[in-house]
Amino acid sequence: MLELPERSLTLPEVNRPVRCSDAARGRGDPTFATAPSVQQWLLIEHRGGWGCDILSGAGLDPGVARELGRWAEQTAGRVLLIRRPGPDRQTARLHRWCWADSRPGDERLRWGTFTDESDVLAVLRDPLASGESSDEPVYLVCAHGTHDVCCALRGRPLAAALAADHPQRTWECSHLGGHRFAANLVLLPHGLYYGQVPPERAREVVCRYDHGRLCLQWLRGRSSLPAVLQAAQHFARTATGETGVDSHPPVHCEQTGPDEWEVRLAMPGAQPLTVVVRARMQLTEEPLSCAATGPGQFRVFDVVQA
Repeated sequence: MLELPERSLTLPEVNRPVRCSDAARGRGDPTFATAPSVQQWLLIEHRGGWGCDILSGAGLDPGVARELGRWAEQTAGRVLLIRRPGPDRQTARLHRWCWADSRPGDERLRWGTFTDESDVLAVLRDPLASGESSDEPVYLVCAHGTHDVCCALRGRPLAAALAADHPQRTWECSHLGGHRFAANLVLLPHGLYYGQVPPERAREVVCRYDHGRLCLQWLRGRSSLPAVLQAAQHFARTATGETGVDSHPPVHCEQTGPDEWEVRLAMPGAQPLTVVVRARMQLTEEPLSCAATGPGQFRVFDVVQA
């Protein structure tokens, strides 16, 4: 019998794009002090398709979309579309909306329902007179794949893990900001941003939040505070080990140089803690989003004194 030499079959290499979230992990991009500025939120249940820009690509009435965009600009607010994780086979026309206030001392949530998108505009005119108040926290996971692929690839498993334990609190949402930190999670009403959260650690993050504590490992910051104060709180919490949601509130911030700030943070039963932070720009040859084509840069903070 003629014996044929053994041949090893090798599949041709496939050029897989480097996802922005994988690149950020590889570089070790700091997650802290990266939460976007958001004071108020309007969540609108929407089960249809989400375009890259939800105000123009989700089929919203153009007039309603303009009013929503104007409200967001005037209030430092953010409009998000939300849906339940997993296949949604509901056909009822009655959808839910939620308004949230994340400003320190004013944290609150209100829920209501609507049948027509224009009904939501009444909420913007007087949120406190609309819907019903709620003490139940909300867990938002960005799964906006048409905005960035990483948000869907990493966000959906996280949303599914949270929904397994907390189906009524968990929602997939449109773009939260910072796709390179996917999976991104926001906890309302406090507006706490978390990034790169593994699905298997989701229960820990929300359980600590429910008990008024933070998980510093994945915390990006609080949306109602500017990045400088987010950075100061990060360094203070790292130094003191205090992880309360409301710990280290800022009492004073002064810019002492072109890229340097002195921040004083309140400490219970003690003198304020002074933290000096310095900002710098970090360049990268890799794009900062899956849709970008060129190199990027981002701001990072270093501690000078804590």
